[in-house]
Amino acid sequence: MNRTGALAAAALGLVALGGGVRWRWPSPKPTLDCAPAAVRFKDGVAVCGEGAPPNGAQALALGLKLDLNAASEEELARVPGVGRSLARKLVEARQAHGRFSSWAQVDAVSGVGGAKLETLQAATELREAPSPGPLW
Repeated sequence: MNRTGALAAAALGLVALGGGVRWRWPSPKPTLDCAPAAVRFKDGVAVCGEGAPPNGAQALALGLKLDLNAASEEELARVPGVGRSLARKLVEARQAHGRFSSWAQVDAVSGVGGAKLETLQAATELREAPSPGPLW
């Protein structure tokens, strides 16, 4: 077999291997048998049941949203793309004018533009009343 034939055989082998891996992984079956809001972390491992509520990055990875009307400056600063300065402005605006009732009010905060507003809408929500549970 010449060099071209060997390369073709290797390429076909890699394609077959890739097809097999694609068929088996990742599994569409959920890893945990509970809703994302019920996931807790115990010794750094996600579990259903008892444990610590997810922190900011973990909550975002689970698809949970932070309550913008109850979050602290530190919690808002953990949202990717927000940062300390904007988090401080959001908390100060909320303290000065009360709870945010619309995204237009959030957009009116200095430092929130179109891109930041989209980021905030993706990672946070405007809950009407304080939640009895965790902020995430």
